[in-house]
Amino acid sequence: MWTRHHKKKKYGRFVLPVVTFAFLGYFGYHSVHGDYGLIAAQNFERARFERDRTLTALTTKRKSLERQVELMSDGSLDRDIIDEKARYQLNMSRPDEIVIFNAHTD
Repeated sequence: MWTRHHKKKKYGRFVLPVVTFAFLGYFGYHSVHGDYGLIAAQNFERARFERDRTLTALTTKRKSLERQVELMSDGSLDRDIIDEKARYQLNMSRPDEIVIFNAHTD
């Protein structure tokens, strides 16, 4: 009976570690730098916080506008509010009044 003896190659034992390293390297790189990696997650969080601040500012402005509309509605028509809005829109005042401009924008 003949048996074959295979000569062990030097590089054969490095194939599995090299493939494993390439596999881990590929997925490791994309877990940090990929579309859904750690850096992208930080950018998403930063954008979310910025949008939360914008939402808070817009919500505050909306509530302020709703209060103004409520004061000018038919049921509770406030003469002071109407007078204030008319003077602001027409840019007018009486000669005996002192005008103080507020820095906020509507």
